[in-house]
Amino acid sequence: MRSFLRKQLTDRKFRRARIWSNTELARFAPLYRGSVVNVSGWRDQDKEGRLYREYFSGCSEYAISNYRSEACGFQGDLENEFFLDLEEPLPMDMAGGFDVVFNHTTLEHVFEVRRAFANLCALSRDTVITVTPFLQQQHEAFGDFWRFTPLTLRRMIRAEGLHPVYMSWNDDANCSVYVFSIASRHPDRWERIAGHPANRLAQVDETFIGCGAVTNSWLFRLRKRFFGAP
Repeated sequence: MRSFLRKQLTDRKFRRARIWSNTELARFAPLYRGSVVNVSGWRDQDKEGRLYREYFSGCSEYAISNYRSEACGFQGDLENEFFLDLEEPLPMDMAGGFDVVFNHTTLEHVFEVRRAFANLCALSRDTVITVTPFLQQQHEAFGDFWRFTPLTLRRMIRAEGLHPVYMSWNDDANCSVYVFSIASRHPDRWERIAGHPANRLAQVDETFIGCGAVTNSWLFRLRKRFFGAP
């Protein structure tokens, strides 16, 4: 009962989907070794009291990129932080600089989204993990341009020479919806992830995403059942 009440009392516009995506990341992040970067990671906080670097417990190196050096005082004194504008061409010396590139709810804030996604992929020698909103209230104070379907993400991944490995989304009723995605240059290395029962990558019916977030009333459903669609 306590967990049910806590879930019902949690903010549905922004926090519920965030908590869900943190749970998804926690499933797979410990599997990764090598170097990891949280791109545009701000303070690296998961908004549940942990740092994302704690999720990647097996990595040998962890870095954070952020957009503006003048924001450093707000972010705090972060270890292994560098500054990267995703709308600009990626410096050649940074290409393939990390084994895993992680990016959480940033792409919707970048107008040149195709270049930004290409930069994420170019940074990685192997894996790119993204969390993107499919359905969420606009928050324009930060610049808020895009929403992403699973089909969009699969095409963007393949366009950059990577392969989709895992994809999922939350189904909470009357709630924001995020898409969690893992892509790799070497998908054969990650069959363990691809075979996870929560993987929805092979789901054909794209309209299924968001079906819990946008619903009709029980009166409409009753009318449709007995009298057909209006």
